[in-house]
Amino acid sequence: MTEREMSGLDAVGEGPVSSDATESAATGSTGDPSDHPSVAALLERFGDAVLRHRLNAGDQWVVWVDPARSHEILAWLKDDPDHLYDMMSDVTGVDYGKGRPVEVVYQMYSTGHRRALRIRCPLPLDALEIDSVYDLWKSVNWLEREVYDLFGVTFRGHPDLRRILMPSDYAEGHPLRKDFPLRGRFSRAEQTRRALNQDVERYYLAEDIAHGEPQQAPEVGTKASQDGEG
Repeated sequence: MTEREMSGLDAVGEGPVSSDATESAATGSTGDPSDHPSVAALLERFGDAVLRHRLNAGDQWVVWVDPARSHEILAWLKDDPDHLYDMMSDVTGVDYGKGRPVEVVYQMYSTGHRRALRIRCPLPLDALEIDSVYDLWKSVNWLEREVYDLFGVTFRGHPDLRRILMPSDYAEGHPLRKDFPLRGRFSRAEQTRRALNQDVERYYLAEDIAHGEPQQAPEVGTKASQDGEG
């Protein structure tokens, strides 16, 4: 089949294409750490815990740190007067596939010093665990749950670590992992069977169910719909 003859569904059937971490890293440079006070301070204070650093897109500094010391390092970046990263704007994950580590990514900003910094922690596939930073930034509550849900990373010490996008009993794995099939792990027939057999109490409160049958919107043009427009 030629490329022109391929349909969108054929592309889906071929499955995901793994990202190339080497190619992605080539878009940046090592830069001069002294240009960013926090990068220079991390290298000086934490030494071997800083795995590498990179400057991307001209002004986005990225520092890879040892996940075993992530909480210590992030707490220092938040509380030290010379840095004061008071805003944790995002926590996400990256899976490059091919057995490479899953990275937990922290995007931070210091409103006082007007500096941005990205911290990345690589986690081996057989040890997808890292300390939660909920005690430092309450904004990570749902963000860490999302990474847990979609990548399978456990955040030690999180007060309510459970799925947030997928159902609590979702059995097909973690949808943003590279090894996750685009059509899901179950057959269409099995997915349909599970959907038809699901318990509505998973999605509705008991009092909502007791209230009665779901209301339906009247058809356009009927008297009921016209009365509702007023």
